Amino acid sequence: MPFTTVDPRTALIVIDLQKGIAALPPPEAARSAIANAARLIGLFREKRRPVVLINVVGAAPGRAERKRSGDRPADWAELLPDLGYAPDDIRLSKKTWGAFTGTGLDARLRDLGVTQVVVCGIATSMGVESTARFAHELGYNVSLPVDAMTDGDPEAHQRSVGLVFPWIAETGTTDELIALIK
Repeated sequence: MPFTTVDPRTALIVIDLQKGIAALPPPEAARSAIANAARLIGLFREKRRPVVLINVVGAAPGRAERKRSGDRPADWAELLPDLGYAPDDIRLSKKTWGAFTGTGLDARLRDLGVTQVVVCGIATSMGVESTARFAHELGYNVSLPVDAMTDGDPEAHQRSVGLVFPWIAETGTTDELIALIK
């Protein structure tokens, strides 16, 4: 379903646009998603709406079949410089796929009166989808600009966009969302 409206109290949540994660998808897909996310960040800052910049610094406890490599470069978790930083931005680090678990994000958004979230970033099928699912479960209206996200697995990206997102959110393009906000 295309975007229908943007609530007056909408926050932008940017997932894992950090050096180590942004290097995983195909370069052109990553560049395009990062550029669109940066456009949204600029507009949200201009309109004085909350911008939440999330990075991942660990992993959830528990066993999994796929193991994560323990050795990462020192700058792996640093946010991309393209995003900039404004004093009003909310910066949180997470240790799970989704941005709500263990970060206090829900309380921060509720304190600001946020009723809708726009979620973008990398990876569509992991951090973006997990955050969007949880936001939906918490009762937020969720908007997902699908050209402001990407995944290391193009099939996983398409599966999230085509099968999961229509059940939990409105989807569209960055341009469509910008037109509604302006």
